[in-house]
Amino acid sequence: MKKFDKDRLALGVAAPVLAVVGALVVTALVLLATGKEPFHAFDVMVNYGSKTDSQVYILNKATTYYLAGLAVAVGFRMNLFNIGVDGQYRLAAFFAAAAGGAMSIPGIIQIPVIILTAMVVGALWAAIAGVLKVTRGVSEVISTIMLNSLAGIVIGYFLRDGRLGVTDKAANMISTKPLPSSSHLFNFTTSTDPVFGFIVFAVLAGVIYWFVLSRTRFGFDLRAVGRSESAAEASGVSVKKMVVTSMLISGAMAGLVGMPTLLNQSYEYGTDFPTGIGFTGIAVALLGRNNPIGIGIGALLWAFLERASNGLEFEGYDKEIVGVIQGVIVLAVVIAYELVRRYGITRQQRQVGAELAAASGPGNGTGPGTGNGSGNGTGNGNGNGNGPDSGPDDKQEVTA
Repeated sequence: MKKFDKDRLALGVAAPVLAVVGALVVTALVLLATGKEPFHAFDVMVNYGSKTDSQVYILNKATTYYLAGLAVAVGFRMNLFNIGVDGQYRLAAFFAAAAGGAMSIPGIIQIPVIILTAMVVGALWAAIAGVLKVTRGVSEVISTIMLNSLAGIVIGYFLRDGRLGVTDKAANMISTKPLPSSSHLFNFTTSTDPVFGFIVFAVLAGVIYWFVLSRTRFGFDLRAVGRSESAAEASGVSVKKMVVTSMLISGAMAGLVGMPTLLNQSYEYGTDFPTGIGFTGIAVALLGRNNPIGIGIGALLWAFLERASNGLEFEGYDKEIVGVIQGVIVLAVVIAYELVRRYGITRQQRQVGAELAAASGPGNGTGPGTGNGSGNGTGNGNGNGNGPDSGPDDKQEVTA
């Protein structure tokens, strides 16, 4: 392995290690400030989160968080902040549930139709922000936040008895018509609760994300626009087209976020459908540094912390302490990666400077000179002609 590769590996490992250590230290200080013993809290979290039923819970939660993280990461790679994943997945899940409940076709056809409906709705809702950005210059942050509220209004309008909603008097709630049993997605049976079968689709989505962004021309153009719009446009890339396309892909990925709950658990969209997953996806994408494997680890960590909060409650700890831990982890990761990135750049600059200085060498004078002082050799700097040596000492000091 080359020295450069070893340095990159060392820096890549240093960032998460530094983040974890920093998060643990800060969390321990917070626990001590509240009068609690930190090491006992960590032990409770590990023991409770490692139980079999907790592991199933973590996997199921991490599946939705992973999809949300991928949806956000697509925008991040383009330097776009898609804050509207929450509204996109809720609107997509609602219309997908309504379409699925209205159909009575074989499940092998109905399940793909439901998934495609969700992806199309999510993509179209996200495209609104992309079009506003390239045509009117509206920041995607503002437009997607506003679209989140509009998505809730649209769902509230249609989710009424007599429109697309059905009142369940026993449960005192309104939901879409339940999906037929033929369109229920498979689950993986365990000794406790089942693992959502949609985890297979989540893994497939991560592979597609990696391949498209890392191994295709489109992915290269997308990353190029994210780094420098002017440079990408100068090389022939249509920045406006890439913005809209990226928002479409991000929205389509967001449409999948609600599918594990819809197809594996609730089988309908009701007033109790999970919310806020889109904002969790932002934190997960930051933890994973937009890398599909890193996002997976971040999703598992986030789900673990949520599950561990139940164990802390049983031991008399405040449940909100987990929220503090999650916030500290995100801050620690962002700060640690930035510190390591700057250190890596400084180290590379010093290495390049040292190599240039070594290549130039001391006393790079010329051989025998002529009357005009121009040498024709690369001797040791001792000219024998009438003119002075023309080659000054080329040794330079290159600062980082």
